[in-house]
Amino acid sequence: MRIFFATDIHGSEICWRKFLNAAAFYRADLVILGGDLTGKVMVPIVVGAGGFDVTFAGVTHHLESEEEVRNVESQIRNRGFYPTRISQEELLSLNEADGSIDRRFTDEMIHTLDRWLDMADTKLDAGKIPCYLNGGNDDTFDIDNVIESAPHVNFTEGKVVELDGFYLASMGYTNPTPWNTFREGSEEDLARRIDELTVQIPDMSRAIFNFHAPPYNSGLDDAPALDETLRPKHGGAVMEPVGSRAVAAAITEHQPLLSVHGHIHESRGVKKMGRTLAINPGSVYTDGVLQGAVIDLNEKKKKLTRYILVNG
Repeated sequence: MRIFFATDIHGSEICWRKFLNAAAFYRADLVILGGDLTGKVMVPIVVGAGGFDVTFAGVTHHLESEEEVRNVESQIRNRGFYPTRISQEELLSLNEADGSIDRRFTDEMIHTLDRWLDMADTKLDAGKIPCYLNGGNDDTFDIDNVIESAPHVNFTEGKVVELDGFYLASMGYTNPTPWNTFREGSEEDLARRIDELTVQIPDMSRAIFNFHAPPYNSGLDDAPALDETLRPKHGGAVMEPVGSRAVAAAITEHQPLLSVHGHIHESRGVKKMGRTLAINPGSVYTDGVLQGAVIDLNEKKKKLTRYILVNG
């Protein structure tokens, strides 16, 4: 069985397209995206009588044709943002106090997610190539029911799913971050969530942990050290481990065959932890590059026979 695994595309449409295309390109039997699927920023395109105005990447553009607008919208989507056509009056009416900004953002995010799921139906031949999606700490809970209701894509958050004799256990929650994101909790909470998954796995030698948070102090969780203002120390040259101790403890105790992670974009790499091979393919989604891992598993021998980190 060949798996293509990627993570942390944060709303980048070009990376989503590459993720779907990876199934055929790498001849994968199934594809897994390990969390942080959605974007974080909405970019207003103000519609007026004289055309369209948008500020993107620090530059203000005045656009007059539909072709120009669609070109800029594509650039915005590929960076992981949500282009939003809106009148000046609507824009001025949005504010944080009454929640209207959050509601408009959620509408744009769900509209994009629905479109992405339709793409998956086409690219993955209506589910003939299985696709497994998980939440990440930056993904709001609004996405859960949307993906759950998709006919040919599987939402794996908090579940154990059998994959041709192997068992995929998924958790999108992370240990606390400085940004107080949606799916995070204490180490005790993560340990409880992990325990609820591991008791469902009949054979740990066939287990795959799909935990968004990488294990603490594994080399897969090194991020720039931050000062009290959340700015990187020494220009980001000082790194420190920020992964989960609960995840590290679970890997050490249960020794699954494979453990795949994300969350820390800078820590692309592979780590052998006893019997377990742990992988974080990293992320450079803002560059439109999809980083991933191609992993071959032998069901009869219960072995990981080959893996490679890839860029696309």
